[in-house]
Amino acid sequence: MALTIYWSKRADRKFDKIISYLEEEWGDTVTKAFVKKVYDFLDILIEFPEIGSVEHAERNIRGFVIVKQLTLFYKIKEDKII
Repeated sequence: MALTIYWSKRADRKFDKIISYLEEEWGDTVTKAFVKKVYDFLDILIEFPEIGSVEHAERNIRGFVIVKQLTLFYKIKEDKII
């Protein structure tokens, strides 16, 4: 069941802030590795949307730890992931 991923405006802004922070504090190599890790996970999420643990059952929100400092939260709606 391959779905489409849509980023919320808030998630997009926060991701940009994380990338900016990593570039300033840790440099290009760490930033590129982090971005690759996130996008590798998103590729898996498209194929296996229920991979994350249920964080809020009533709102259908799931979460997956990307690195210990960052958990990616998402919601499955019809044929897309938000």
